[in-house]
Amino acid sequence: MPSFLFISLLLSFIHFSFSLPSIGVTYSTTTTTASPPPDKISATISTLKIPNVRLPDADPSLIKAFAFTNTSLFLSIPNPLLPAVAANRSLALRWLYRHVLPFYPRSKITLISVGNAVLDSIAEQDFTPYLLPAMRNLHLALHELGIKKIPVSTTFSFFSTITTAFPPSSAEFQQPAGDLIIKPLLQFLEETNSSFLINLYPYNLYRLNSEIPVGFALFQDYPFNFRDDLVTGVRYFNLFDMMADSVLTAMAVMGYESVPVIVAETGWPSGGGEAGEVEANEAYAEMYLKGLVRHLKSGVGTPLKKDGVAEVYVYELMDHEGGNNDNNKVKGRKWGILTENMTRKFNVEISSGVKNYGLMGIFLFLIAIFYAFP
Repeated sequence: MPSFLFISLLLSFIHFSFSLPSIGVTYSTTTTTASPPPDKISATISTLKIPNVRLPDADPSLIKAFAFTNTSLFLSIPNPLLPAVAANRSLALRWLYRHVLPFYPRSKITLISVGNAVLDSIAEQDFTPYLLPAMRNLHLALHELGIKKIPVSTTFSFFSTITTAFPPSSAEFQQPAGDLIIKPLLQFLEETNSSFLINLYPYNLYRLNSEIPVGFALFQDYPFNFRDDLVTGVRYFNLFDMMADSVLTAMAVMGYESVPVIVAETGWPSGGGEAGEVEANEAYAEMYLKGLVRHLKSGVGTPLKKDGVAEVYVYELMDHEGGNNDNNKVKGRKWGILTENMTRKFNVEISSGVKNYGLMGIFLFLIAIFYAFP
């Protein structure tokens, strides 16, 4: 009879070969209008069967509302708090005592981002000197509390971080931030088994480059709807993969290709924005979301990495009156998958659902069962 090790290897192969990226959604509150009660947000997300939620605001009452729901929570520490958290570990502990310790593990907190798109805010206030010290203090504070399963990272914006998406093989991290900030941060992520977080918007890149066909940005299967990387010979069929592989290439250039990548924000606006944004409409937004979910559930990964990205968070759960509440985005755009009244706008199933193991996976599973129970 085959050994237990052989059976374990078979089962591990099945899981590894057919694991799919996890798909979640961002929920951000707004200061201009009253937000729905936390219990209603939690119940809505559970009804939609969305397994992961990113909470940029990390309100304690909202974290508490997800207790015992089996929804994984991705929390963030706002940029203005970085200097204090970097200067004093006791302040990192204070943040954890307010946002994590009262709720964990009943609320499934699985990731904390220390800051969001800090490179975008340099013109107003430079938080980059505090970034890595704040991450280290929060990591050590978690371990002091005996919490070792919540990784710490930070979130970057594609446009202020990566030099180019055309072709992906030429992409690098923008300097001097690449060597001074991102490289030591990648070392920290590798040492602590964390992930590299990136905001990735094909819509914004499409708006900046008139040569990109809209179908290429929307995952549409049109004839000749592809772009070739002439350096590597790799063919791309959608803009999302091209941008993701640009990030993976930049990480590989620095020697950290094994660090997982999480897309912390992505989406397509269904309306609003500046004059002339005709592509910001509900039809295109639904096409993007359906194409994205279909692509992620296919399990094909990206051309440069068969496992692709580890997680993807759609921006965002619901529209806000007067547009979004994020200073890093154009005011007035509607990014929500729900309206301001929390009704569905699109017929898109974001839930990761059941993994499709395929015939080979089922065959290997049956072999393992057969040998396990002679």
